[in-house]
Amino acid sequence: MRKFLTIDRWSLFHFSLLFIILIAAVMYSDSNHIWRLQFQHFVFDSFNKMHPRERSGDVVIVDIDEKSLAQHGQWPWSRDILADLTIRLSNMGVKSIVYDGVFAEEDRTSPKRFIEYLEEKQNLKVEEIFPENIPDFDEAFAKAIKESGVVVTGFTYGNLDRAVHEPLDKRRLLMRPDTKETFLQNAPYFKGAAVNLSIFSKAAAGNGSFMARPDFDGVMRRTGMVFSDGKTLYPSLSLEAIRVAVLGRKGTIQLANTPLDKKKEIDTNYRIVLGDYIIPVEDDGKIYVYYRHFCSEQDATDKINYCVTHDYISALHILDDQFREKVEPLIKGKIVLIGTSAEGLKDLRNTAIAAYRPGVEVHANVIEQVLQDKYLKRPDITRHVEAFFIFAVGLFFITIAQFIGVLLSLVLCCTLISMAIFGAYLVYVDYGLLVDPAYPSLSVLGIFIVSTILSYIHAEHKRKRIRNAFGMYVAKDVIRDLERNPEHLKLGGENRELTVMFTDIRKFTSISEGMSPEELINVMNKFLTGMTDIVMRHEGTVDKYIGDAMMAFWNAPRDVENHAQKACRAALLMQGALNQINEVIYENGDNSDRKSPILLKAGIGINTGICAVGNMGSRQRFAYSALGDPVNLASRLEGLTKTYHTDILISKSTYEQTQDFAVLGVDLVRVTGKREPVEIYALLGDGERAEKSEFIELKKVHGEFMSLYRKAEFKKALRLLEKESLFKMQELAMMYEMYQMRLQNFIEKGTPDGWDGVYFSDKK
Repeated sequence: MRKFLTIDRWSLFHFSLLFIILIAAVMYSDSNHIWRLQFQHFVFDSFNKMHPRERSGDVVIVDIDEKSLAQHGQWPWSRDILADLTIRLSNMGVKSIVYDGVFAEEDRTSPKRFIEYLEEKQNLKVEEIFPENIPDFDEAFAKAIKESGVVVTGFTYGNLDRAVHEPLDKRRLLMRPDTKETFLQNAPYFKGAAVNLSIFSKAAAGNGSFMARPDFDGVMRRTGMVFSDGKTLYPSLSLEAIRVAVLGRKGTIQLANTPLDKKKEIDTNYRIVLGDYIIPVEDDGKIYVYYRHFCSEQDATDKINYCVTHDYISALHILDDQFREKVEPLIKGKIVLIGTSAEGLKDLRNTAIAAYRPGVEVHANVIEQVLQDKYLKRPDITRHVEAFFIFAVGLFFITIAQFIGVLLSLVLCCTLISMAIFGAYLVYVDYGLLVDPAYPSLSVLGIFIVSTILSYIHAEHKRKRIRNAFGMYVAKDVIRDLERNPEHLKLGGENRELTVMFTDIRKFTSISEGMSPEELINVMNKFLTGMTDIVMRHEGTVDKYIGDAMMAFWNAPRDVENHAQKACRAALLMQGALNQINEVIYENGDNSDRKSPILLKAGIGINTGICAVGNMGSRQRFAYSALGDPVNLASRLEGLTKTYHTDILISKSTYEQTQDFAVLGVDLVRVTGKREPVEIYALLGDGERAEKSEFIELKKVHGEFMSLYRKAEFKKALRLLEKESLFKMQELAMMYEMYQMRLQNFIEKGTPDGWDGVYFSDKK
């Protein structure tokens, strides 16, 4: 709980940025930007493909197919054939006959048109040659339309030069003035129209528009049920087909607001009423087409009986008496649309469930879904639901996202998106509601991605801080090794040769007595900081700090070439750095009440040997460290620096790898915990100093002294020691004074029993 209640600057920034993105996503939720609509259309089309509308059997398409054209000639057919087709369909008892096309020109194949041509062009007296009653196919077709009483003709968009050709208004739309004004402004608009010859329009029971404008991607998803020229409203071809079929020639259509007492919780604001049928629409008068698959002869697997089991019937079968008994039961009492599927004549449309389908199928789908009372609705409330989903889910997500891991965030994000998609599909299937899961899901996904990026940046920042902080406790090489090999983060290690160093401040207790805790901590931090920098610059690993002491080692966790030499160089630099640290301490006022600066002195012991190195401790807590006898000896050597009054002591194993350094053999001692004597050496300088004549002379004299000492020739050793040349080395003066006292003691008390040149030390 504390984690959730703790708010730092980063958390506030994280939340604020995501909240701004969330608000922008909510405000953009009602946008009709093309990329947003592309995702929305893809989802809605996919739903329609997965769950198409069922076949009602109320609509049949009479197809002007290849067989019909082969039998009756090229399209357009002469109007006498169309008249025959109309009469036959009427006699079969269809509810309405819908022509998906415009007969805007006179039939030039009509005999009457031919006679007029002869009179005009050939200057012939036709009445002297032909009888008086010359057939007029246009009149015959108009007569068939009128006698049928169920024919619906159509009109469509026309060029502006045909603007004077206004569609015939059958005045079958009834509405209040305010409703009319709304639809006049918002319904699909046209300026010019391509219309039928007036004799056809007047004879027809209905006249409707089959104007169609697909979406930007060329797919017909919505179609208008009413159309406006700015002055008058006209019904669609589909609407007229239903009106004539359901209400008859004189039936009327009502456009109205949805009454509040009848309005459902999720409903449109307007409705179109045809008797018992109610079509939900918004103020643009459009509906979403709820598609199903129509099957023509080309689609059928059973070529012989396709007309029995599918939706298309060839016009040839209607016009041929031998098929009457078979065809009549299939179309009786149904709405018949006359269209074409023949190559070169197709009015092709891309639908939500299939591409390149005859345009007549769009009308057929609209008519069927109205008769089935199955609609795809997207009222305003669906947009509010989408916006609320984005806000509620997005707010929930951004509130908890930064407190949970990326994996859990991913699972949560995927769950929320899956719920949105599955929920949208359920309401589509059960209620025909078009709720867009795409944009809300993308919004949540976008918030997740931004949140993940921010979390990654924050984690990297924290990791860097932790790495830097952890690097103050553990060597950076150890950290890098653990980053590359996390499996190494367990108890265990390996045996390898290390060079181990121990440092300790001389007389730390007496120095600390005269200092405040703040001063003491400040002095220690400056000392250890300077020493640590030198160790790390020379590829060493700082193991631990023990009060005023420090332990470091070389050649782990990674290999360090010439590790003994690098440890010795670091030790020499550490001694030199102490002078600078003492000056800084004094100048910064840490010693303001003293007359002279605190002189920090450090003893350093170095040993090389095979150690156990790795993660050591308990399962609850462990550290990367080294153990073994060489480590203990390095610690003993650091303690012996006090006895021999030297700054740096190294073991023989270290000396063997640094013989080019300025090194003097100091003694052969037996330290606590070891049976075998240990040769110890004083490290005085690097190879450059070792080549100087003063050191070469010193090393020669010192060697003679140590030879006399180990042979128990104490008087000769004392006389050699008292020569002025040895005491000129200020850094070794106190060591030689120690030897002077030891020799005088041996001379006074006699040579120790069993003397072998080994001095026993109980210093730790």
